[in-house]
Amino acid sequence: MAIKTERIEIPVEGGGTMGGYLARPAGAGTHPGVLVFMEIFGINSHIRDVVERVAGEGYVALAPDYFHRTGPGVEYGYDDEGFAKGMELLNGLVADEMIADARAALAALRARSDVDAERIGCMGFCIGGHMAYLTACETDVKVTASFYGGGIAADQGPGGAPPTLGRTGKIRGRILCLFGGVDALIPKAQADAIAAALTRHDIAHDIVTYADADHGFFCDQRGTYNEKAATDAWTRVRKLFAEELGG
Repeated sequence: MAIKTERIEIPVEGGGTMGGYLARPAGAGTHPGVLVFMEIFGINSHIRDVVERVAGEGYVALAPDYFHRTGPGVEYGYDDEGFAKGMELLNGLVADEMIADARAALAALRARSDVDAERIGCMGFCIGGHMAYLTACETDVKVTASFYGGGIAADQGPGGAPPTLGRTGKIRGRILCLFGGVDALIPKAQADAIAAALTRHDIAHDIVTYADADHGFFCDQRGTYNEKAATDAWTRVRKLFAEELGG
């Protein structure tokens, strides 16, 4: 499907704007929307590629820059320097601000004439996977795909907030959580805790762990890229969004 891309500015709580990268089907009509939450490396070429892939499936896809307070517009590579700089920005995140930014991005999609406001989902990677889970808890998105979301089952949420896992009962849509079996950043105990919380609260969910996959397995720019796991994960996400959003 032919798509069009653009950079946009999203009004945020308290004034000011948050940058975003948007891709949409080129033709006329109304489409479901999908928020794509970035890793610690910013809206870099990998995230832009994901946004464009989602748009190619028939969705209006938007990646918001939730580093806009401390590192607006950063684009880091997958090297030691990029990781160190990204971690600095990660450590500055605060849950309430992340929620406000997710709501602002959601409002920006809903305000568009080419988006069906009742059919919006989200997805994210690494801290973006955490952001996707948090968004599922704190907004009315219909469906969520969280790729190796770090810190969801940690003792504290971003910025010292209450644990994100404790918000699980607020999820109203369906959620898919994807993990790597050899991901040292997300121990099996944390993935198990997420599965248990979703089951306990009777949330419609699927948990998939790829036994030989590591953190970042979906990104073909990383040394941990796992083609088999990435292909299966993308197939699952496409099916999930089609079923829940009708894209």
